[in-house]
Amino acid sequence: MSSQRTVLVADAAIAILAERGMRGLTHRAVDEVAGLPPGSTSNHARTRAALLELTLARLAEREEAVFAAAATQSAAVPPVVSPDADEMADLLARAVHAAVTEHRETTIARYELALEATRRPELRKTYDGMGRRFREQAAAMLAAAGSPDPVRRGRRLVAYVEGLLFDAVVGAGGVPPVEDLKAAFRDLLRVVTSV
Repeated sequence: MSSQRTVLVADAAIAILAERGMRGLTHRAVDEVAGLPPGSTSNHARTRAALLELTLARLAEREEAVFAAAATQSAAVPPVVSPDADEMADLLARAVHAAVTEHRETTIARYELALEATRRPELRKTYDGMGRRFREQAAAMLAAAGSPDPVRRGRRLVAYVEGLLFDAVVGAGGVPPVEDLKAAFRDLLRVVTSV
């Protein structure tokens, strides 16, 4: 993000998406939530499409920060240099748990933007680019762990994470404890790293 004001605008947009949904996201609403004078959001994102792009870019930064914070709490550091499956399971469990608890707002906003991206080709391109970065990180982790097909299996890992997130945030699954997530990731990593 280029400035503190831009971050403020994008963070307000994320909060609105999580609380009110896509229909609640307007330039005026962002100004109000951010505590900015009327018209301020338009200085950073003239159109709705520009506001969505700005919000998605900030959302990616916030999600990457969740992953980085989880890495500082576990022995693994992204991209994972050590092929230790327990360290990777710990990292993934902490990141998913954080995404569905203290960063729940970010996760809900991403789902709003994901659905909107199905209707807006320009947003889809940005959204797919964001997803590509996470798939590349997953492939790097699995390559370090010796996976025979880290790209294909990395996609599976990301899909699994997406399913856990969706189930915990908008599904009926509830928030799984970190220990349950670690066990689930250990099981999955055994499969995606085996020959």
